[in-house]
Amino acid sequence: MADKIAKELVAPSTKQKCGVIMPISSIGDYPESHWADVYSIIREAVSDAGLEAGLVSYSDESSFIHKTIVQNLYDNPIVICDVSGKNPNVMFELGLRLAFDKPTIVIKDDATTYSFDTGPIEHLPYPRDLRFAKIVDFKAKLADKISATLKASKDPNYSTFLKHFGKFTVAKLEEKEVSSQEFVMDALKSIHEELAILRFDVSRSNADVRNFETIFITMPPDDSASIASARNAIRRLPGVRHVAVHQYDGNSRIAVQIDSDRLSRTVPLINEALRDIPNRISVERSNWLDKKFPSPSSPQGNGPVS
Repeated sequence: MADKIAKELVAPSTKQKCGVIMPISSIGDYPESHWADVYSIIREAVSDAGLEAGLVSYSDESSFIHKTIVQNLYDNPIVICDVSGKNPNVMFELGLRLAFDKPTIVIKDDATTYSFDTGPIEHLPYPRDLRFAKIVDFKAKLADKISATLKASKDPNYSTFLKHFGKFTVAKLEEKEVSSQEFVMDALKSIHEELAILRFDVSRSNADVRNFETIFITMPPDDSASIASARNAIRRLPGVRHVAVHQYDGNSRIAVQIDSDRLSRTVPLINEALRDIPNRISVERSNWLDKKFPSPSSPQGNGPVS
């Protein structure tokens, strides 16, 4: 689906943007091709309303994807959110958009139940089987809804969600001016981070996910020497498939893929390799959600992986 969407978004447009929040990968018994078809339907309805649809994760410029998502959620004059399948990322992005209290249309298929928190918002339904006759009707209703919502949003008292529950200060994004050099350096850093994550994701997609586990080692972002030492020491260990470094929550995080059948032999070697590495903040295994590292007995955050 990603390739299909990329081809559709190559040509620039002067039309008003309509952001789209929706799943793009297979979830449960929804295949990836299903979401590609749904996205095409949404695009056609948006086009009929005189706007141009685009995923909120898409940007004409190279930037860190999370920055792009938040910026588009804030900037897009209207956003359509498909909550079908209740994808966690979709629900999180919908929450951000509602916090900005800007025009939002929620849609869902007829097989998805309502969520408690977003239940008060009108949901425009469509058939999960994407039956042609009903989809034609849905596209017409969605196009009309887009036009009506944009018109209603011109009222100063308009509110998608928040103002129905009381008086709130709507969240805003800070804007600041930076020099051209700072902008370029920030862009290069973002590209580097995205490439590191992309390499890691490609490695994961090429592997059988049932046959490896991932360990994350969190370190201060400014300790490049320790980060390089840890990465070089770990990548040579037996059973290690891939090692990547990316930024996470203000720190540097080393992601290590390990063959599941060699995990018991490789983990002690990782502990040994990390023993002389200073400034580790934490180490955790991604598949053990109920077991975080370091342990309470390690106040410095240097507890071993087990």
